[in-house]
Amino acid sequence: MISSRTTGAITAAIAATALLAGCAGGGDDEGGTDAAPADEATPHGYVEGAEETAGTQPRLVLAESATGRAAVLDLTTEDVVEIENAGEVTGMHQDGRFAYLASAGEEVHVVDGGSWTVDHGDHVHHYRAPAHGLGSLPVGGPTGVHGDASVTALTLDDGSVHLLDRAALDDGRLEETGTAAVSAGAAAVPFEGGLLVPTAEDGTVEIRDQDGGATTTLEERCEDARGQAVTRRGAVLGCADGALLVTHEDGTFDGVEIPYPDGTGDAARATAFTHRPGSDILAARAGDAGVWTLDLAERTWRLVETGPALAASTAGDGATLLVLTEDGVLHAHDSADGSRTASAPLLSSPPQDDAPAPVIETDTTRAYVNDPAARTVYEIDYNDDLRVARAFELDFAPDHMVETGR
Repeated sequence: MISSRTTGAITAAIAATALLAGCAGGGDDEGGTDAAPADEATPHGYVEGAEETAGTQPRLVLAESATGRAAVLDLTTEDVVEIENAGEVTGMHQDGRFAYLASAGEEVHVVDGGSWTVDHGDHVHHYRAPAHGLGSLPVGGPTGVHGDASVTALTLDDGSVHLLDRAALDDGRLEETGTAAVSAGAAAVPFEGGLLVPTAEDGTVEIRDQDGGATTTLEERCEDARGQAVTRRGAVLGCADGALLVTHEDGTFDGVEIPYPDGTGDAARATAFTHRPGSDILAARAGDAGVWTLDLAERTWRLVETGPALAASTAGDGATLLVLTEDGVLHAHDSADGSRTASAPLLSSPPQDDAPAPVIETDTTRAYVNDPAARTVYEIDYNDDLRVARAFELDFAPDHMVETGR
């Protein structure tokens, strides 16, 4: 099914793994531990059938639009697991561990990527388990999926929000805990025990309980909310005039407005953000003008004038900004001044107008770009002049791709 031109054939399916041990007794940040004895309290984060690992276990969930073929590629071991066919796939999202494949049959197929990271603030834990399909939900395709340790919010194109119990998901069950509704183009975002819900065109943002019940309203507004992200500095909503950074401290939610530079028109506004989890710098396409970077520490926007872009991403502070332009060329830009530092032809051919745009998934040292026409996923060393470190060749087109495990 998949081969790597630099490392040889991929082995068979992922083997069954040992039991996970969590944060019992305030142990080390990382590294495997023995499973908890039956007579001891279940450690924090315990999930039966998983094991704790010394580092992140990134995996790519891939799907072909027309056939519905889906697979999970383990980037650490190069193992691959094929998932049950999802029918015609129209889109894909992820919440850190699970991927959500929208099908033309008005269903959302849920895939457990089998790897995840638990962030405790002062330390993190990494886990792995076999990847597999969880089943499907009888709802239309989501336009946004965001989750935390308690709940995952699926926002549909009609503005309805379905809230899924995250503990049940971890146990392999699809259980809805509540609903909500957002304004057109917006999405609900779980954050710090609450649920951010942009509710009206006037820019009202409600903070609700995670079962969908309303609790309070932010003083700051976000008109025509489109595009969301959650970072260690807070949750970000893309607004008509810039971004709204929502923070949480001592039980209180506050909003900080980050306006666009003067003269920014609606055609150049950011409507979708990408970033490496843990980073406080976001990337977003800026219409035909190029790519935005949004620095949440400095609370500033920078426009990098690349021209129209298919995809963009960055690993964070001081790291390279990656931009894939419409001619299929990957470019690296200095994040400080926007200057181009490297370029490399990558895609075998530009995508057709009706095809999903390729994506860039970024880790601390590598980036991954899908090339459906070549049936290949490229691993890019962006610190080495965009060198292709590995090329994973598939026997289906990876039209859709998300990364889990971070």
